[in-house]
Amino acid sequence: MLRPSYADLMDVLNKSNQKEHHPMINSRYSVVIAAAKRARQLIDGSKSPIADEIKKPLSTAIQELYEGHVQVIIKDK
Repeated sequence: MLRPSYADLMDVLNKSNQKEHHPMINSRYSVVIAAAKRARQLIDGSKSPIADEIKKPLSTAIQELYEGHVQVIIKDK
């Protein structure tokens, strides 16, 4: 089981981006894409404030999102 859960991650990400009245992240797909993009950044050499605690890039990315170290920015078309 994924810890934190998708629902927990969506809640955290939406609380950190409360500029609008509706949730910015409203699907599991959005959470997965955000975590995958951050994991790719870590693999490519981006520094992490928690990298020493966790070895795997995807686990690090999920934990960063959950703790609010990384913000998700959605670009409008």
